Amino acid sequence: MRTAIAYISLFLLLFCTSCIREDIKGNTPKDNFESLWKIIDERYCFFDYKKQVYGLDWDKVHDRYAQRIVQDMPPEALFEVLSDMVNELRDGHVNLSSTMGVSQYRVWFDAYPRNFNDSLQSNYLGKDYTISSGLRYNILKNNVGYVHIASFMNGIGDAGLNQMLRKFATCNGIIIDVRNNGGGNLTTAQKVAARFTNEKCLTGYIVHKTGKGRNDFSTPTPVYLSPSNQLRWQKKVIVLTNRRSYSATNDFVNIMRSLPQVTIVGDKTGGGSGLPFTSELPNGWSIRFSASPMYDADMQQIEFGISPDYKIDILPDDYQKGKDTLIEYACQLLK
Repeated sequence: MRTAIAYISLFLLLFCTSCIREDIKGNTPKDNFESLWKIIDERYCFFDYKKQVYGLDWDKVHDRYAQRIVQDMPPEALFEVLSDMVNELRDGHVNLSSTMGVSQYRVWFDAYPRNFNDSLQSNYLGKDYTISSGLRYNILKNNVGYVHIASFMNGIGDAGLNQMLRKFATCNGIIIDVRNNGGGNLTTAQKVAARFTNEKCLTGYIVHKTGKGRNDFSTPTPVYLSPSNQLRWQKKVIVLTNRRSYSATNDFVNIMRSLPQVTIVGDKTGGGSGLPFTSELPNGWSIRFSASPMYDADMQQIEFGISPDYKIDILPDDYQKGKDTLIEYACQLLK
């Protein structure tokens, strides 16, 4: 409960300050360019990480793109330039929104296999699967419980989780499939994870910006998972992931991999754990990005994805046979 309150408090702090318009007096293309660069410069949290990975120099980015800004350029041209500048961050969780659309860096998931197919999944769920509290689940032929959580956006109730775990009581293990889960409510993800531990455990740390300097961060605050006071699972668990498992799902995977009986199978997650920050340019366009870096229990960055214990892709031959390679591999691990 304390962890959830801490997250909510940080979210409210960020949300309440996110609507403040930056102090830019004009509304020219140059004003909007400078406003966007300044917002990112003062609020974005991953400059050091990006510099280490591929040598990002945000000051040089400013100088380079400032040359493309001309007086009276049409909104379409300005949006293209600003989108290109934002994409220098190589961060799929940074979104520039305007009346013309939303700019997004897509390489972070387009460069990865999808590793998920609804038709293949339906071969395993069957026709008599249960739908409850945002969960779709059934017992597979090899006595393995399978549940797909498509989103943490809507509440997953205790009654629904109890019902599912009772159905799986005689199973050898559970497969929790969070592929293509784009996240949602962090407390919902924590509620599900709390069904798989019997003791309080450290799952990571969170920090947030305390000033406008690029290295103005708070002291890392530990994040713990406490066991649920409801029905809990005691056997092995496999979590299936792909690159489209991000935001609160990224946090869920990080929590689950902290538990000794859990194995992660599939592809690297999509990241995006940090709490969101949103601000507005003078022309009304908005910029949104993660603003509270998250770390695992070893203080390793998880914002840009979590690697699985077993890297598995759906094989073409399996696909032609109507088999999901990841589910099949997970079943073998649970034997």
